[in-house]
Amino acid sequence: MSSVLLEIIDLQTHLQLEEEIARVVDKVSLSMNRGDTLALVGESGCGKTMTAYSILRLVPSPPGKIVGGKILFEGEDMVSATEKRMREIRGDRISMIFQEPLTSLNPVFKVGSQIAEVLQIHRKMKKKDALQIAVDLLTDVGIPSPARRINDYPHQMSGGMRQRVMIAMALACEPDLVIADEPTTALDVTIQSQIMDLLQNLKEKHNMSLLLITHDLGVVAESAKNVAVMYAGRIMEYADVNTLFRSPQNPYTVGLIESLPHFGKSRLKPIKGMVPAIIDLPSGCKFNTRCEHAFDKCFEKEPDLFEVAADNDSRHLVRCWKAEH
Repeated sequence: MSSVLLEIIDLQTHLQLEEEIARVVDKVSLSMNRGDTLALVGESGCGKTMTAYSILRLVPSPPGKIVGGKILFEGEDMVSATEKRMREIRGDRISMIFQEPLTSLNPVFKVGSQIAEVLQIHRKMKKKDALQIAVDLLTDVGIPSPARRINDYPHQMSGGMRQRVMIAMALACEPDLVIADEPTTALDVTIQSQIMDLLQNLKEKHNMSLLLITHDLGVVAESAKNVAVMYAGRIMEYADVNTLFRSPQNPYTVGLIESLPHFGKSRLKPIKGMVPAIIDLPSGCKFNTRCEHAFDKCFEKEPDLFEVAADNDSRHLVRCWKAEH
């Protein structure tokens, strides 16, 4: 059996916005092995979530559409799969933990019923048996008195509890791949740490792969094996986590790392400017208007992903003309 679980090849996802086409995911290529944690990082609006939605074929249509590329899950192309096949895969082989559980959970159904429904659909279980497994899952994710809490509605739970319910639902069918979209954004720092520790422990227990979408490089440093940095729908840098933090090559990656708070650092160094509108991107390198190192070629032609020397056997790819040689 191949060790490659997910391979994305030149994925292109566009949004038709009146007379404009927004290339929200532009020729993205990524690969994940079984049991790996890959972090997809970048500022808001860079295409991380749309990449995840593309994997599960959840891009809202209209206005969205996958217009090119392949998404190979265990060798099967998700782009050309039928909708019936995708319904079989979603929630079973590939699950997703959404960014805001309060809007993702149904407010009029008890949380136990919502977890049980996944098992009833994919495992054809009777509701009584599925509810018992729901209790076990709530136990696994650290919710106290799970036999009682399965009868709660989402609004009766705290943000951290709701996120744990989402994780329990995602893990119900023991998927091979879990996509976690900003799983800690709406939580306070203490709960964030608990949720990430929980995800790591459950990942090891169930031998699953984790695609972690985040803008928090602190979470990345503690959790990921490999990191892909996105900007304006493109992969700007890809490396293993140690190489990325020790030797970042793309100015955008450097800017993200330098904007982190450090002990003894009196002032933060933010990246100047804003992420450009996806329908009004600059010519050449898409980061050139914010880059302190941009030169003439950066404004004339967009760079490819160049492979640079890595400290180990993993690949280090950089989209920057400075890395051409």
